[in-house]
Amino acid sequence: MPLYEFCAENITLIEKAFQAGARRVELCDNLAVGGTTPSYAVIKEAVRLAKEYQAKVIVMIRPRGGDFVYTNQEVAIMLDDIRLTAQAGSQGVVFGALTADNKLDKFNLEKLIAASNGMEIVFHMAFDELSDQDQLETIDWLSQAGVKRILTRAGVSGDSLEKRFSRYQRLLDYATGKIEILPGGGIDMDNRQTFIDQLGVTQLHGTKVVF
Repeated sequence: MPLYEFCAENITLIEKAFQAGARRVELCDNLAVGGTTPSYAVIKEAVRLAKEYQAKVIVMIRPRGGDFVYTNQEVAIMLDDIRLTAQAGSQGVVFGALTADNKLDKFNLEKLIAASNGMEIVFHMAFDELSDQDQLETIDWLSQAGVKRILTRAGVSGDSLEKRFSRYQRLLDYATGKIEILPGGGIDMDNRQTFIDQLGVTQLHGTKVVF
């Protein structure tokens, strides 16, 4: 049985998602801007609900919408949010950080990863902003740094499934034995089986992946 990760905006649809078969939730606020960090109370309640379904909660650590280039002040906020997320009982965190020239922000990522010790760490779709070559180098760096998986749409909005599948295959082949690749973006009830059949993956992410 594939693992379906539901991308949730606060707790509104979480229980419905668990009842529909989701076994992991990426918990966000403000999906209109791609997701930001939810409140402490929302995280606590999501964790409580998840326990009833033996499901996991992965919390978005993102202080604002827009790009993934963060100031020192924003990184400090992210570090605080990671600590609060751990206190609330979450099983994991999802974040990403890039430099102004669209490279991996290793300096700040090292701090965020260190603060997340003991939780699952996921690198989010900031990955899709990187060049093809940088993506492969990022797989190596993140896997060595202790990141468990990368959430990626393997393309940009509007790309054909064929084009995305080709990119996914390249990433999956390269990441084998190093890090998990979690497909997301435009996956729904109608096409989720196609992703599983075409790519051989065992987990999928989306807002429409279970209903």
